[in-house]
Amino acid sequence: MKPEDITNIIVTGKSGAGKQPRIDVLVEEFNLEQLSTGDIFRFYLKKFNEYNYSDSLDVFWDEDNNRFISDEEISNELGTDNPDVILGLKAKYFVDRGLFVPDYITNALFESAFAKKNYRKQVLDGYPRTLDQSKFLLELLEKHNSKVDFILLVDNSDERIIERTVNRRICPKCGRVYHLIYKPPKDGRCEVCGVEVIQRSDDTEEKIRSRLQEFREKTLPAINYLKEKEIPMATVPGHLEEFTPENVRKSVMDAIEKIYSEISIE
Repeated sequence: MKPEDITNIIVTGKSGAGKQPRIDVLVEEFNLEQLSTGDIFRFYLKKFNEYNYSDSLDVFWDEDNNRFISDEEISNELGTDNPDVILGLKAKYFVDRGLFVPDYITNALFESAFAKKNYRKQVLDGYPRTLDQSKFLLELLEKHNSKVDFILLVDNSDERIIERTVNRRICPKCGRVYHLIYKPPKDGRCEVCGVEVIQRSDDTEEKIRSRLQEFREKTLPAINYLKEKEIPMATVPGHLEEFTPENVRKSVMDAIEKIYSEISIE
């Protein structure tokens, strides 16, 4: 399969399953970019924070109707019609309150970020995570004459995920993910930013188990919906007895070759 044959790929799996090394393979092999929900939220939150709005965000929320006021009203209150700033405001409203960000906000942020990439040549990481997000994605792809070529599921056991997640570290600046055993940061710092990596506060066993349950309840139905829409899915093991870049690459490419050979047979 040639890089030019690929439009978009979804990578999914339980939190801590080992998605990033597989994403790295896809990015390199098919000349793609990684588009992650984490990066998307960081981008739009930064856009709003750079605007230096210091007043309460409550003024933008219509309590009576349980929704934001109109974008026009938000623009007038903020003094800017920059859509990135307005999206950042909406995300920040929920994030600052520790609330679940509703799908319609996540979808809006994703659509804006995906549009900047012309809806093509992306590895979608962390999206879609719910059934509503899957439905929205398919509508978006159809609207812009794009597609997802296949889903790559990184499979791993719950207990192994718990064991490896407590050793995960992230860059607080760019969000790059490291692992103390499998992908250790040199001198404890991000190779891109030079910032000291940290352990996420929610990488405890209790919170990890909660995320695993959320995957089963929300993300699996989302992925099954896409499969029902005849998007092929390749499965790769998140755990390899000998974890090397070449073994990771081989497992990914073998899985992709397998699903396309099965499609050819059918």
